[in-house]
Amino acid sequence: MKDTMLENYKSMKELIFFVEESPEGGYCAKALGCSIYAEAEELGELKEAIRDATRCHFETYNMPHIIRLHLVKDEVIAA
Repeated sequence: MKDTMLENYKSMKELIFFVEESPEGGYCAKALGCSIYAEAEELGELKEAIRDATRCHFETYNMPHIIRLHLVKDEVIAA
């Protein structure tokens, strides 16, 4: 099974992060399909934190070519 996970990482071209506003303020992001997390107060800071976390998680030879952010905003309005 470990070899299969390594092959999946090697072929990963795009990494998708699920990004949402934190209840305490700021933003939090979680990568889909691997254990990468990032938090920041501002969206620009979050992008840099995501890049740094991704660089720490992957080796140069299997680094994803694209990091896609899926921003989710939960908003409640009166009926």
